[in-house]
Amino acid sequence: MSDKFVPHRALRGLTVMTAALLAHPVAATAAATPIEHVVVLFQENISFDHYFGTYPHAQNLAGEPRFLAAPQTPTVNGLTPALLAHNPNKDNPFRLAPAQAMTCDMDHDYRAEQQAFDGGLMDGFVEHTSSEGSGCAAKGVMAYFDGNTVTALWNYAQRFALSDNSFGTGFGPSTPGALNLISGNTHGVTAGDLTVNGEAVAIAGTMIGDPDPQFDDCSNPKAGLAAMRGTTIGHLLNAAHVSWGWFEGGFRPTEMRDGKVVCGRKSVNIAGKPVPDYSAHHEPFQYYEDIANPHHLPPSSPAAIGQSDQANHQYDLDDFFTALHAGRLPAVSFVKARRFQDGHAGYSDPTDEQAWLVEIVNAMQRAPAWRSTAIIIAYDDSDGWYDHAMPPILNGSNTTGLDALNGEGRCGNAQTGAYPDRCGYGPRLPLLILSPFARRNFVDHALTDQTSIIRFVEDNWALGRIGNQSMDALAGSLDGMFDFAHPDARPFLLDQHTGMRAALHRKSRH
Repeated sequence: MSDKFVPHRALRGLTVMTAALLAHPVAATAAATPIEHVVVLFQENISFDHYFGTYPHAQNLAGEPRFLAAPQTPTVNGLTPALLAHNPNKDNPFRLAPAQAMTCDMDHDYRAEQQAFDGGLMDGFVEHTSSEGSGCAAKGVMAYFDGNTVTALWNYAQRFALSDNSFGTGFGPSTPGALNLISGNTHGVTAGDLTVNGEAVAIAGTMIGDPDPQFDDCSNPKAGLAAMRGTTIGHLLNAAHVSWGWFEGGFRPTEMRDGKVVCGRKSVNIAGKPVPDYSAHHEPFQYYEDIANPHHLPPSSPAAIGQSDQANHQYDLDDFFTALHAGRLPAVSFVKARRFQDGHAGYSDPTDEQAWLVEIVNAMQRAPAWRSTAIIIAYDDSDGWYDHAMPPILNGSNTTGLDALNGEGRCGNAQTGAYPDRCGYGPRLPLLILSPFARRNFVDHALTDQTSIIRFVEDNWALGRIGNQSMDALAGSLDGMFDFAHPDARPFLLDQHTGMRAALHRKSRH
């Protein structure tokens, strides 16, 4: 389909407005640090222990990509010999090899994860977050990968900065995680309560499940449609005239049907299964009417990417590369892979995910913008995978029949007037910063969460805070992962297939 596809002719007039704005741009707020571009690669459903539990020690079995840690590599709060051999859960953690990259999707509901944490004992994963799908062993939830499978991520941790103390802002699945990334707030569902197929996805105005966004032609009504009210980081960036965008694989429509666009593109994963590229409930800005792009309109021109035009800052993944190669990268970019490469168990996997991460990181390092860029690799939720670290509960909730961390109806202590069903922090998640200014081979132990990302953006461009009980007000700082006094912009290129240093891999063929 042509990039010029515009389903509603009346909106074409916006290109004239865009041209005028680009000809006379409003001055943007200058960055407070040398970071002029923040690129958030927002992946899916991985706990910290699932990918980094044995870092930096890999088994290096025959036929697998090798990982050898650099001397004096710092250790992480990971899977100790005691946790590996005498785990408090019914089963011990066990390693998955590269050939076992495709796994079942685990249970990662708001209540189930709290039950798995069992008041901090971290011993209920087998009973509460194991997948019940066909062919899924109950103990599968205890599985983990090492540097022979997630080789690229381990190598990025060697060259740049890794956090071993970063958590989901709350418990629950993808949509709450995505909403927390952009607003620090899962409260604001306009329908109040929303149930889909007998399961509550929103309670008392708080999102706890995965309904599709109301303002998206490509949403599936059978999944339930939800709308949000409130302020996001996008609103703050617009107010400060700072360029930004959300870029997602499969966002560009393939056709129009019954007055709505259709997102019909698919890709094939390593298991040979076709997977739709686009997931509506992974695109959090589409829940907010004033900042959504319901008809998936393209930017009015390549120069308009990141600006306010008919696309309304919501783009296809291809538009990110267009902006990158044109030297017009927005100041803030949230980037989402096509589904088969987003790391989500069940339809994606570490191998397909690695190929995409390496492709985009290599491309970023080859671009002039790299010298002023921070790439943040983060995840939306844990998928229910085992992780041994209990988070601090900074925001309590006491809803009977839903909260269950400290017994029935209790997850920490709810404060008077606090929005319900936002208990957190939730599970521990991987977080890496790749940048010329990132500390080298560094493990950060400072307490952070998903909203620490938007707090960095807020502080870097003097945006202020979101307010309305957003968790950005409590977020820890990412500053300890940077060393602004000693930048090193030399490219660190990896092989898409092995995750190993590209130059070393080429030498190994001779």
